[in-house]
Amino acid sequence: MSLKNMEPHSLLDAIASWAQELGFAQYGVSSVDLSAEEDYLQKWLDAGYHGDMEYLERHGMLRARPDELVPGTLSVISLRMDYLPADTAAVQRLADREAAYISRYALGRDYHKMMRKRLQKLAGRIAEAIGPFGYRVFVDSAPLLEKALARNAGLGWVGKNTLILNRKAGSFFFLGEILVDFPLPANSELARNHCGSCTACLDLCPTRAFVSANVLDARRCISYLTIEYKGSIDPELRALMGNRVFGCDDCQLVCPWNRFARPTAEQDFQPRHGLDNASLAELFLWTEEEFLQRTEGSPIRRAGYEGWLRNLAIGLGNAPSTIPVLEALQARRDHPSELVREHVEWALQRHRAP
Repeated sequence: MSLKNMEPHSLLDAIASWAQELGFAQYGVSSVDLSAEEDYLQKWLDAGYHGDMEYLERHGMLRARPDELVPGTLSVISLRMDYLPADTAAVQRLADREAAYISRYALGRDYHKMMRKRLQKLAGRIAEAIGPFGYRVFVDSAPLLEKALARNAGLGWVGKNTLILNRKAGSFFFLGEILVDFPLPANSELARNHCGSCTACLDLCPTRAFVSANVLDARRCISYLTIEYKGSIDPELRALMGNRVFGCDDCQLVCPWNRFARPTAEQDFQPRHGLDNASLAELFLWTEEEFLQRTEGSPIRRAGYEGWLRNLAIGLGNAPSTIPVLEALQARRDHPSELVREHVEWALQRHRAP
């Protein structure tokens, strides 16, 4: 298609301005060629590192082929939106064993809908400038190697913890994409990898989920275990999870580049319902009705009420033997869910041990 009378580089300058107005911190353009990722992806899947996330295997190499996912795609616009709330005292929360630690990204509203709406608005601005075009927007919602696309678009490099790192912003940000059916000048220079000899993220991982640099075994990852995995968590791993009840930020908190991460001004990403300073016992006593009401529009809904209680029971099993901790566990000993009862009994046994 034609770009009317607009030069491609003029359009890129306009996109940069529109993206900033919509709350995006950075954007870049890449081609659709991700063939270099296919071998790594296949080996990772063959090793079973995706755990029970069978959808990753089901989509296979489609993740590395944006032009097959959305036929006609010629360019990919990748965008970054920072999410770190201000003053959430993450390290102190981890140190307080009676506190519930929730990943910083999940303290506010779910980012998926909000970012999709912003991406749609950006696509609309582009259409106003160049005329109708074919496109699809994605926010962690399609079989797409978004980190590889973001790297190719110049948003950062892939760190040893498998996240995109940016020298000016660390890694506390979400990624979104607009796949378009017209060619745009792609980024031609990849960001240099600045991890160097640092292995802080690999060394600090509580459950040793990193097989090696850039290789994560999701089956040992606390984020996978507390969010995606629905079954009984291996007792060996429970003791290592501490008070992390939804997600895990350790490999980000220890990363030296995150000293450059700036707090977000987005209201949707600010903590809700006191989740940034709630205790394990307090959250464990939520009824299902309270859980559904207080997690409306929250990423935490993905764990489900049963998974939420399972995770909290593990946190309580790792907490000090205080009266609130023991009373909360006793209150759930006869819970209808066998999964919850199993983890409650494990927690109580931990407190009975000499």
